[in-house]
Amino acid sequence: MTRKIAFITGGAGFIGSNIAARLAEDRDLDVVVCDRLREADRGKWRNIAKHPIGDFVAPEEMFDWLEKRWRDVEVVIHMAAVSSTTEPDADKIIHSNFTLSRDLFRWCADRQRRLIYASSGATYGAGEGGFDDDNDFEALASLRPLNTYGWSKALFDLFAVRQAARDYAPPQWVGLKFFNVYGPNEEHKNSMKSVAAQIWPHVHSGHSVQLFKSYRADVPDGGQKRDFVYVRDVADVTQWLMANPQVNGVFNLGSGTARSFADMADAVFKAAGREPAIEYTPMPPAIRDKYQYFTEAKMDRLQAAGYAKPMTPLEEGIDDYVSRYLSQPDPYR
Repeated sequence: MTRKIAFITGGAGFIGSNIAARLAEDRDLDVVVCDRLREADRGKWRNIAKHPIGDFVAPEEMFDWLEKRWRDVEVVIHMAAVSSTTEPDADKIIHSNFTLSRDLFRWCADRQRRLIYASSGATYGAGEGGFDDDNDFEALASLRPLNTYGWSKALFDLFAVRQAARDYAPPQWVGLKFFNVYGPNEEHKNSMKSVAAQIWPHVHSGHSVQLFKSYRADVPDGGQKRDFVYVRDVADVTQWLMANPQVNGVFNLGSGTARSFADMADAVFKAAGREPAIEYTPMPPAIRDKYQYFTEAKMDRLQAAGYAKPMTPLEEGIDDYVSRYLSQPDPYR
């Protein structure tokens, strides 16, 4: 019997590996990971070490592999990206985040394979126009991201919506605008890890932690807010989308509730059984004029599409992250 395949680009990365772990629970589905593991001592391979995968594909071999097995591919889940908001090489960003995504979209359209891909809340820029995931082309074109990463993601969302309007699209195509995702398998991300993961070693060792000062009179130090979403919820939504192929479009994926960085730090201290000890440090001048002080995903469209499971509250997610992963000798999912 032919086995169905979920092909996950960036499948050994943070979000991709959590999706791979969830889908690998279905023994009738082969999860194929396309990624680079790089240095063994950075531990990225550990993100997928606990779960069976059907194959491992190097990025440069991706399209050759897909051409050989395309009839078996149920869905392409495209999580690969240059995700650093401070990456200086714009050509590298646009090649990875737009050009590769464009080619995968066209491949899925030609072969009539389903596509779920990673967009980003960074497409909203400073958020002056709000955070509504309106799929109208003019609404998407009006967004003004603050960095090259956000622009590259916005550019691909526009491409996907335009292609769908021209009836040249995969049978299912969904872009997920991830907000601030946190959870297990962040160890390889270094400075790009979530605040929870970055401050955990200090909390665990009994030290204070540092957060950025605010440079706005109406926002206290540590009062800068983000929509923090647990990676478990991302896996839930992805699995639901696979079971609902009629759902198409670009959707926000956050908790739907903005919380402050101080709230997150407090939750980490509480999960560790310690009183909060927070110090505030100057924000680097290079990012002060590009800094988002507030993000909050509007989740109405995903709910209207039929997704009914509540998102994980911040304190519950942090407690799970700390107790099951960060505090354990083996912190991997």
